[in-house]
Amino acid sequence: MSVSIRTAVPDDARAVAEVHVASWGWAYRDDLPVETIASRSVEDRRRMWAEWFASNEPASDLLVAEEEGLVVGFSGFGISRDEDAPGGTGEVRTIYLLEEVAGKGIGRMLFARANDRLRELGYGRATLWVLETNERSRRFYERAGWSWDGTTSAHQFDCANLPIVRYATDL
Repeated sequence: MSVSIRTAVPDDARAVAEVHVASWGWAYRDDLPVETIASRSVEDRRRMWAEWFASNEPASDLLVAEEEGLVVGFSGFGISRDEDAPGGTGEVRTIYLLEEVAGKGIGRMLFARANDRLRELGYGRATLWVLETNERSRRFYERAGWSWDGTTSAHQFDCANLPIVRYATDL
C-alpha cells in the first residue's frame, strides 16, 4: 500500500467532492436522516471546494490522502469559527475517507498531519465538532488524544441540526 499525504490543489476539487459525498453515505448512515445524506451531490460539493480554493482563506489548509495515486481521503482545517474560541485556536473542519480504506491507518496518518499543519500555522489549540451519536469518530479522536470539552450544540445545518459535541486538544 503506497499512501501519501499532500496539500490539495484546485484540480483536486472533484476528487475531494467524490470522497466527501461517498463518505457521508457510509459514515453517517446510522446517524443522519436518509434525506440529509441523499441531498449531497458531487457537483454541489465540487463547486463548494472550488470556491474554497478560490477564497485563499488565510491560515487554513486542505490535505488529501492518496493511495496508489487516487484521492481516498481529505482533511480541511483553519482558524476556529467558534465565537468562544480564544486566540490561537484552530479547527479541524473536515476529515473524511472512502469506506474501503477505513481501518487501514490512512485516517490516523491524515489526522496526525492535519494536527502538524495546524501547529505549523501557529495554532496552539484546536477544536472540532462531531455528531454526538457518532461513536466510531469519537473513539478515533479520543485515541488521537482529543477529548470532549463539555460543549454541545446543534448549530450545524449539514448535520440536520442534530446534537454535536466539541472536542479539543492542545497542539
